Amino acid sequence: MSEPLITPQLVRLDVPSPGDKHAVIAAMADLIASSGRAERDGLEAGLLKREESFATGMPGGFAIPHCRTEAVREAALGLIRLSEPVDFGSSDGPADLVIGIAAPAGTDDQHLKLLAQLSRALIRPQFLADLRAARTPEQASDLIMGIIEPEAGSTAPEAGNTAPEAGGAAEGAAGSAAPQAAQPAEDGAGAGAPVAAASGATATAAASAAGASADAPVLLAITSCPTGIAHTYMAAESLENAAADKGVELHVETQGSGGINPFTSEQIADASALIIAADVNISGRDRFAGMPLVEVPVKRAISHGPQLIDEAVAAAKDPAARRVTGAAASASASSSSGEAQTTSWPRRIQAAVMTGVSYMIPFVAAGGLLMALGFLLGGYDMAFVFDKVSVENSLTNLPGHVAYEGPNGAATTQASGLLLYLGSVLFALGKAGMEFLVPALAGYIAFGLAGRPGIAPGFIGGFVSVTIGAGFLGGLISGILAGVIALWLTGFKPPRWLAGLMPVVIIPLVTSLVVGGLMFLALGKPLAALMGGLQSSLEGMSGSSAILLGAILGLMMCFDLGGPVNKAAYLFATAGLSQGTDASFQVMAAVMASGMVPPLAMALSTAVRKKLYTPAERENGTTAWLLGAAFISEGAIPFAAADPLRVIPSMMVGGAVTGALCEALAVGSQAPHGGFFVFFAINPFWGYVLAIVIGTLISAALVTVLKEMTGAKKAAEVVAA
Repeated sequence: MSEPLITPQLVRLDVPSPGDKHAVIAAMADLIASSGRAERDGLEAGLLKREESFATGMPGGFAIPHCRTEAVREAALGLIRLSEPVDFGSSDGPADLVIGIAAPAGTDDQHLKLLAQLSRALIRPQFLADLRAARTPEQASDLIMGIIEPEAGSTAPEAGNTAPEAGGAAEGAAGSAAPQAAQPAEDGAGAGAPVAAASGATATAAASAAGASADAPVLLAITSCPTGIAHTYMAAESLENAAADKGVELHVETQGSGGINPFTSEQIADASALIIAADVNISGRDRFAGMPLVEVPVKRAISHGPQLIDEAVAAAKDPAARRVTGAAASASASSSSGEAQTTSWPRRIQAAVMTGVSYMIPFVAAGGLLMALGFLLGGYDMAFVFDKVSVENSLTNLPGHVAYEGPNGAATTQASGLLLYLGSVLFALGKAGMEFLVPALAGYIAFGLAGRPGIAPGFIGGFVSVTIGAGFLGGLISGILAGVIALWLTGFKPPRWLAGLMPVVIIPLVTSLVVGGLMFLALGKPLAALMGGLQSSLEGMSGSSAILLGAILGLMMCFDLGGPVNKAAYLFATAGLSQGTDASFQVMAAVMASGMVPPLAMALSTAVRKKLYTPAERENGTTAWLLGAAFISEGAIPFAAADPLRVIPSMMVGGAVTGALCEALAVGSQAPHGGFFVFFAINPFWGYVLAIVIGTLISAALVTVLKEMTGAKKAAEVVAA
């Protein structure tokens, strides 16, 4: 390493509070950037983005804002000790110690191991007390370097009992379990070398070798957080300390940015229960099929380690405890096991449908855009050509036109030769992608309910739905059925030797038989008839009824900006694209245009009336221009979250007008996504642009007027900030 991670120049002690946590983060970005190791604005943006997604305040009165970003040229740590604590989102109070971690996007393993050691040390009250007692920047930086590089920190000047306890902290950070955080420095000198546990290797609580009772269960724990830098290792240290205090044998697998050192097969075989403390999906869950499970957010492991150990011990002895099915990879890492069990079925099904829609969208986007490109090259009668002329035939007819029987009798294509061939290829690829739409929807709805064992039955049920003409309605029903049945089967508690086969063989087989049989023998024909009726009604809409439909879809698209209502309207539109009718294309245009209005309207409002918005909101408004142009409705979410009573109704009005205008002008879109960037797939494009401009002006005017009514208060807040 060219320079230590922290130097006295990266330490500020007893700094007067600059205001809120955003101001502290800005000061941290200034401090680290002053060392030449990072670009200031990019670092601040990375730290703020991380803070918005996950508050970094921790029990013990400290905060660890951190990020990995291209704006960092060389890894660095910054320390700001505040004279007055600032709220960083911790439940037990504000923070006076702020340690900023700036890691390059390509941080090497060595840096990550050092950062992991520091994260583990931060759990220890004695180490925090030593930092609070440090009298000079040199003492503070030496304390931290004594943790991450014991040799470098061994020369730290005495500050009362500071140096010895720093050595003790170093010993614990290296992976031993810990209640000896205040042991003399000489005990830590030899233990400081191993870093495996801090960097993601399996760790065993020290008490397991010294007094764990014979009948105490052996526990496993996996910790992981989104960046894999700090919380992952702090949670591991907290659990190890708690297990050591209780005399429980615990092995920890940290799945962080420094990699994974997995459990051994012997540790898994001996274990009686598993703790998962994570905010991301962890890898390798199938290793623990059938094992009692306690699952919580990573932050709970940091603040409530002893309670989690107690819960895991109780789960190991409870025959009715929740167990790992191998299917839980989709379980939300943001909720505890108890919360997951008490979630109502309607909410679980709603969440599963949203999962299905989110996984379906890439199939729709790829398929729809490829078809649109096929139309662009081969002509807008490509769908009829494709029904009559094979791709190979279009090649053999180079360079002449290809005759086909169109809807109005004999005709020839608008394109010929190479363009016709390339258009046919693109259309074929797009059509193949669109044919996965319903199976993907059904498969991932089942995945959202039951995890991996539900995928195959869901896909099979969705394919059956397409085969019998039940369309996306059949996909919805078959996906929900597959998920519910697979989830029910995962509740069985087979012998340990059979548990591994359940998620990969038995559950998919039985569920596929049941769902496929029901779709073929009972549900298929009624759902096909209902789907046909809906499609006929849609195709028959014209005049005022079509305009009303466009307005309703516009309201739905702008109601929750990417939420369930928005996704329901989008699913309705994209599911109809596979029909290839003018009515379905018009619905798609209305939905996409309406969804573009909120971010564009907020961008316009922030540009016209800057004083009504905070600096952060004005910056979001600049970004919203591009997001809106690309049909990313979520670009308006920051504004709606901050002021829902004014923003959401204003957006809904503009969206409804845009949807209605698209239907009135008979605007059609063969592309399911892309906004203005798929202009070639929208006809007439001028009508599309006109509808969006009018809706954007209406929404921007409404939200601006409503905000003007409280403009003085908002302006005062901005000045104060």
